[in-house]
Amino acid sequence: MRGAKSAKWVAIAAVVALGATACGGGNDDDGDSKAAADPNGKFSVEVGEPQNPLQPANTMESNGSIVIKSLFSGLVDYDSSGKIVNINAQSIDTSDNKTFTVKLKPGWKFHDGTPVTATSYVKAWNWAANPDNKQTNSFWFSDIEGYDKVAPEKGKPSAKEMSGLKVVDDNTFTIKLSKPIPYFVYKLGYEVFDPLPESFYKDPKAAGQKPIGNGPYKFVSWQHNKQIEVVKNDDYKGPNAAKNGGVTFKNYSKLETAYQDLKSGNLDVMRQVAPRDLPVYKQDLGDRAVDQSYSAIQTLGVAFYTKQWKDIDPKVLQGLSMAIDRDTITKTVLQGTREPATGWVAKGVLGYQADAAGDVTKFDAAKAKQLIKEGGGVPGNKISIQFNADGGHKEWVEAVCGSITKATGVKCDGDSKPDFQSDLNARDNKQVKSLYRSGWVLDYPFISNFIRDLFGTKSDGNQGGFSNKKVDQLIADADAAKSLEESEKLYQEVEKQLVDYMPSIPLWYYKVNAGYSEKVSGVKYAQDGDPILTGVQVKK
Repeated sequence: MRGAKSAKWVAIAAVVALGATACGGGNDDDGDSKAAADPNGKFSVEVGEPQNPLQPANTMESNGSIVIKSLFSGLVDYDSSGKIVNINAQSIDTSDNKTFTVKLKPGWKFHDGTPVTATSYVKAWNWAANPDNKQTNSFWFSDIEGYDKVAPEKGKPSAKEMSGLKVVDDNTFTIKLSKPIPYFVYKLGYEVFDPLPESFYKDPKAAGQKPIGNGPYKFVSWQHNKQIEVVKNDDYKGPNAAKNGGVTFKNYSKLETAYQDLKSGNLDVMRQVAPRDLPVYKQDLGDRAVDQSYSAIQTLGVAFYTKQWKDIDPKVLQGLSMAIDRDTITKTVLQGTREPATGWVAKGVLGYQADAAGDVTKFDAAKAKQLIKEGGGVPGNKISIQFNADGGHKEWVEAVCGSITKATGVKCDGDSKPDFQSDLNARDNKQVKSLYRSGWVLDYPFISNFIRDLFGTKSDGNQGGFSNKKVDQLIADADAAKSLEESEKLYQEVEKQLVDYMPSIPLWYYKVNAGYSEKVSGVKYAQDGDPILTGVQVKK
């Protein structure tokens, strides 16, 4: 996300643990709201430029995801404990985890006044799955029967629609999977599964610039690299209706600039303050400072498609991992705002387990040097870490590089890209030279989102090109479990075995360290780290 929230890549430097608020939680009254609220008042939020057009299936980063979620509502969402909450769905029933019957709440409309029907979902999913439409998250539909005919690995498609999707009536459709998956309903909360209006298909490119959704806000304008404006949807039927009049998503190239605007009243809500401001933001903002955990993890991704890493022995990556002094870096450079990661799955997610990676996330300079030597050494004895300069990452990247070099003698440098969009484009185009900063925030609160969706050979979130037949089989076995509980246990076993393959290097868990202006109240942050826009109240 987030930015892999959506599968969402996280744009900014932030950090994780348990107990964040999600979905409907944003509508709870907040104790700091003594002043009268203006139901039509508007406020601003700090973001960066979205990587792609604003199409639900084409967003895999946090700058675009926060806007998409304001404009569209899907079948389900999650409460603060990770339980599924129906939004546009009246019910989703299954007796075998393979065939699901979805009934919609009647009366929902898109922002252009047209009805949200079963066809709005089925047609949108088929369109997104079609490789001709080049949607970033098309693989998310691969569980559905007939996807392999629409998007075959080899050869030409033999179908334009997935056979597993059937419209029963205006408010009912069925989903048939190619094989049972016990956690499939969890996945339906991700925005890739949002519906689309008929007008979208007339010109999808134009619709990505001026989206028409069915969510709590309506699109107004997008001034690229400056701001996106949305207004309250007065006809919204969902449980999370907006308590304000609208949102301006203000684009910042530097978090430090955004923080100055926040202090001066020119910005209302931040998602994360930069490392430079962490020592002072609580003093500056007082009760308006936020220090809250959420479900995301920072890792070092590996460009396995490069000559350097193509045939690397995992011991080399184990050694590099043990050369990173996470405790010192999180306490000093990151001001104690993060917690060293001990595995690949974020806290707060169903299936999280402590110490899944064993010793490889523990700093041990001697062992690090030994492992690298046993693995044949780092090719060229030099690595680089790609990162986006607009996300507050420079300081910790330099600290990680310094730790690696001091412990092992391997030279390490930062590879700075000007902004998150440039960073993501380099990843998508397989232009990463060595390692890259990878921050992943949950799309749904189940362990598979941090394993299958990142390390499965064909998964959209697998930007580094990691591929291992045994890991793919272990993932398939976990997916084939008879129950959610059994699937969770099998995925936990998969995570423990990742240490033998090192698909990435875990660094630390994320946390929201942010704040808001005196103009607003009721500011809460969801389990994905984003502010819950609908619950924000603007003071009169």
